[in-house]
Amino acid sequence: MAIVDQQRSGRARGAAGGRGALRDLRFALAPALGAVGASWWLLGLPASYPLIGIVGYGFLAALILRTVPADLPGSGLGPANRVTLGRAVVAIPVFALSVQPGALGVTGQWWVIALATVVLALDGLDGRVARRTGSQTPFGARFDMELDAALIMALSVLVWRSGRVGPWVLLIGLMRYAFVAASWVWPALGAELPPSLRRKVVCVIQGVVLLVALGPIIPGWMAVAVTAAGLAALGYSFAVDVRWALRN
Repeated sequence: MAIVDQQRSGRARGAAGGRGALRDLRFALAPALGAVGASWWLLGLPASYPLIGIVGYGFLAALILRTVPADLPGSGLGPANRVTLGRAVVAIPVFALSVQPGALGVTGQWWVIALATVVLALDGLDGRVARRTGSQTPFGARFDMELDAALIMALSVLVWRSGRVGPWVLLIGLMRYAFVAASWVWPALGAELPPSLRRKVVCVIQGVVLLVALGPIIPGWMAVAVTAAGLAALGYSFAVDVRWALRN
């Protein structure tokens, strides 16, 4: 009987957690639509763009609802995860632009730089909020990390599509996903890595170099140079992590 009660209690907590997360996602829907609509109007994009943005937000919401744990501290997603969700709302137009056919143009490049700068500048704020409110969770850390990885992937695509850097720039965005895929073959790579300042700094560097490479006023040779340097730093960082995982 006690086991049945525990199962019922767990299901009740899970349902409550899902409902709280759904409330936060509904609240964030309007700002997300506003950000996508502003991009659509400013850049004169076709009608397919808002649809791509809506699908992107729906995909984000589905992932959150599927993975959110039942025992998150506080109500809904919690204060720190709401900050991360806010960053994701600002990033949605960038994700949509990365799959929108057609050239981005100078105005579009500056717009992406502005949006991505906001997202990157707020990186770390969610962690500070989590520590100050005592709401650190593995879910929150994963949410933050996957958002950063997705943004880097989108920026890599946009830099490549700008024609200023070859397709090899996509390796900056793909390396994280290649590491995850490799962990399915070599489970040792799936071990939890220790905290690393080097890893955080290299992650920030990737965002900076991609934004620099996307800048319309930057010469093509400089775009190639900074992205090559960023890719080299990222490759070194992943090599260190792979070595640690295989040895431990």
